[in-house]
Amino acid sequence: MTAESITQLATVEKSRGYWRSVGARFLRDKVAVCAGLVAAGLILMAIFAPWIAPADPLDGSMIKRLSPIGTEGYPLGADELGRDMLSRLIYGARLSLFMGVVPVLIAFAIGGAIGVAAGYLGGWVNTITMRVLDVLYAFPSVLLAIAISGALGAGILNGLLSLTVVFIPPIARVAESVTTSVRKLEYIEAAQASGASSLRIVRDHVLGNVLGPIFVYATSLISVSMILAAGLSFLGLGVSPPNAEWGLMLNTLRNAIYVQPWLAALPGVMIFLTSISFNMLSDGLRSAMDVKQ
Repeated sequence: MTAESITQLATVEKSRGYWRSVGARFLRDKVAVCAGLVAAGLILMAIFAPWIAPADPLDGSMIKRLSPIGTEGYPLGADELGRDMLSRLIYGARLSLFMGVVPVLIAFAIGGAIGVAAGYLGGWVNTITMRVLDVLYAFPSVLLAIAISGALGAGILNGLLSLTVVFIPPIARVAESVTTSVRKLEYIEAAQASGASSLRIVRDHVLGNVLGPIFVYATSLISVSMILAAGLSFLGLGVSPPNAEWGLMLNTLRNAIYVQPWLAALPGVMIFLTSISFNMLSDGLRSAMDVKQ
């Protein structure tokens, strides 16, 4: 066995030990574990919505319009078109989570790649790349998302595109910052001195040290993405009727707040519960990955 193979095996074993310790620290955080269980429950609810929902979310009855919570056959009441609120909340988790998670994942891949490349290459590549991203980063995320969606028009794909563009700059900045600090470490300089290619150094030595912090930061953006997506749908720039989506449901029920306030608040409660769960999960992951603790 060559010296290089021994070094690679030692690196892999050290990485495994680190992630085992991260898992142990995370499991000791009861708040983060509870948040993770709630988030997992919401994801499972969205996946198995056709089997969990008691009724078709699109079937309505004007006779049951704005039925209060606890009505027979409508445990959480009915909306402005007489559709079962429980079923619409369950099905709404699908689009709400989709609009919250997918843009962050795409931005994680694109922004992470841009940030790692800029951070590792440095010099004029770093300067030009980050200054271009700073132009987008200078706009408030809400206004930028509204501007892009307004220019492209309402729709799920346009909403995904606008949210993805919003999250690429902050993720790229974090990736660039972490990569720049890792690039200055001694073992990276040793790998460069040994003649290893930049691609191999990034793949074998840089990514393993920067993906964790970038991923943790990206998870904290899921709650922001969900709120922005709900806001776009509320303004008519996101998901279109009659689809079940929590932000759109807030929009359609806004006139019912004087008649059935608790009914109108249910989609907002789901948005709050999901957002706080992903926030606490992200905080728990960040604390677990802090080796100083």
